[in-house]
Amino acid sequence: MDSNPVPSFVTEWVNLADPRLGARAVSASDEFFAPKEGLLGVAPAVFIPDKYGPVGKWMDGWETRRRRDAGHDWCVVRLGLPGVIKGFDIDTSHFTGNYPQAASIECCRSAEDVPGAATEWTTLVPAMALKGNSHHYIPHADFGAGSTWTHLRLNIFPDGGVARLRVYGKVACDWSARSASELYDLAAIQSGARAVACNDAHFGRPSNMLAPGRGVNMGDGWETRRRREPGNDWSIIELGHPGRIAKIVIDTAHFKGNYPDRCSVQAALVAAVPGSAVIAQSMFWPVLLSEQKLSADAIHEFAQLNDLGAVSHIRLNIIPDGGVSRIRVWGNPARS
Repeated sequence: MDSNPVPSFVTEWVNLADPRLGARAVSASDEFFAPKEGLLGVAPAVFIPDKYGPVGKWMDGWETRRRRDAGHDWCVVRLGLPGVIKGFDIDTSHFTGNYPQAASIECCRSAEDVPGAATEWTTLVPAMALKGNSHHYIPHADFGAGSTWTHLRLNIFPDGGVARLRVYGKVACDWSARSASELYDLAAIQSGARAVACNDAHFGRPSNMLAPGRGVNMGDGWETRRRREPGNDWSIIELGHPGRIAKIVIDTAHFKGNYPDRCSVQAALVAAVPGSAVIAQSMFWPVLLSEQKLSADAIHEFAQLNDLGAVSHIRLNIIPDGGVSRIRVWGNPARS
């Protein structure tokens, strides 16, 4: 496996092609060796040396048969949520003698589940060479000058297998029609929230805490390594919209011998600044939720909060370390 450094867009933005958000591979030219659904697997691809099926070697991803004509294969993905794309990862992990020689990516906007023949596609990534068993990170360039997309088409030349496709971007969420008197989960991915920083994510990224539903296992949450020094772990979340917070929910589902002993939440209304600046500021943000005791594998609701007015970011402190499955931040959206 190559050692390409992970770019910042991978940790700063949401995977719009996450099945937990409703993303689906809706059509493909061929899926003889491995189904198109494998392309969007949430977990990293794995390789099982002695696993075979009726058509040949089992591979974790999407894999087409060997083409015997002049064409190429493709797969259309409906994004889980419309969004502005910031970067891609075309991952050929474990595909060595059967990866495509090249790939390109097109995007479109469509109200249909499967875009029709008349759909206008825009090329965001021209054909580029691929390597086997590698991550191919394609950072934000123009990508449609801030356009919002609903679907993409991954073209592979001429055939072969791709383990995973990640599509990182900013969720497009229209707050203009939402009532300021109603409560919304401002920390939900569907609301446009994102995790922007943390001090540690050894076992799971903080972005998992913003996903829909309850976590399915310990891997579906934010979990830090065992802390062996003084202090505590923390993560910073940019809310989907600034708002006045009424209730916070901390869910430690599946975390039993490794849940945090306590937690607290700080918050502030912050202008758009680089992540490093937010980290430095967050140490001095006022307290929204004072230190609270947590328990294993449980939902904790906290409604006794300090009134800080409208806030745009929160800092979740877990004391001293451990895992949190989900966080919900219920509030009234602020009007500018």
